[in-house]
Amino acid sequence: MEIFILIIVIIILAETTILFIKSNDKINITGNTKRKVYVDTSALMDNRLISVAKTGFIGDDIIIPRSVIREMQILADGKDHEKRVRARVGLDNANELERIVHFNTTILQDPLDRTPVDERLIELAKENHGLILTNDFNLNKVATTEHIGVLNLNDLQIALRNEYKPGERFNIKIVSEGSNRGQGVGYLPDGTMVVVTGAKSKLGTTVSIELTRYRQTSAGKMMFAKLTKG
Repeated sequence: MEIFILIIVIIILAETTILFIKSNDKINITGNTKRKVYVDTSALMDNRLISVAKTGFIGDDIIIPRSVIREMQILADGKDHEKRVRARVGLDNANELERIVHFNTTILQDPLDRTPVDERLIELAKENHGLILTNDFNLNKVATTEHIGVLNLNDLQIALRNEYKPGERFNIKIVSEGSNRGQGVGYLPDGTMVVVTGAKSKLGTTVSIELTRYRQTSAGKMMFAKLTKG
């Protein structure tokens, strides 16, 4: 009887230990999910960064090295008018990022020595297993050869660009009436809603349409089209 009780106690202790280990592992995993993203001047001078950041899609730790800030200060004080304007936009964007609540933005006090800014970003990303946010083609290539992850606003825009263009023709089924007089509504293969002028009478049938324009809203894409003769 004592041996049986001892076995039960050992089993309970073993299960408790396993649960404790799993719990700690889960805490460690969830506690380290944020990536360190080092931002360069080209990304900071791009106003799309602020627009994306405000949506809440960026959940990483944003890190702006002081060497990047200094480079923008030099450009902002330079003689090239275009670079001056863009650099001042970059400095304003750096301040704006610090006010966005969806993530942490840190100004890293890295040494202000003679190391080129791009090399500094490579060093920081490698040492801290981070990524680089840049629109710079050459920095992108160098980071890739160094096996460093790169985030590029241009790549994001390409990924999100409209798949369908005005002038394209499709056959779709009109499944409901539109909100305005005479309109019918159908859907493209990817689920995009299409409002078709003059298609109310075609409810329940498949018609040939030509896309005329599209509208992007927070609810998604909405295409507008007209009937064609097929």
